Amino acid sequence: QVQLVESGGGLVQAGGSLRLSCAASGRTFSIYAMGWFRQAPGKEREFVGGIGGIAWSSSTRYADSVKGRFTISRDNAKNTVYLQMNSLKPEDTAVYYCSSGGSAVVRTAEGSYDYWGQGTQVTVSS
Repeated sequence: QVQLVESGGGLVQAGGSLRLSCAASGRTFSIYAMGWFRQAPGKEREFVGGIGGIAWSSSTRYADSVKGRFTISRDNAKNTVYLQMNSLKPEDTAVYYCSSGGSAVVRTAEGSYDYWGQGTQVTVSS
């Protein structure tokens, strides 16, 4: 059974930083792309970024809204993916979810991801 467990969310002031972690179990972690999504109140869940599996050279891809501020990395030995968030803005406030894809390629569509974590709240105050 695949499990994804996020941690690291919290309250931070605008301009601050947070690092989210997502620990995976139940499948060969390194093969699959990992994605980060977020959902703000009253809005649809949106793609934040992702990191590819080994066959995709662990390449990263980001939404334009976070490019240059957020960085995704993975430690395959620890079965963990990270989302480093810098220069946070109030509009980054959302529940953040990690997800495990069906292939090594990072895709932006939710339907491309098979498994999801429970989410972690990130709140950025102005």
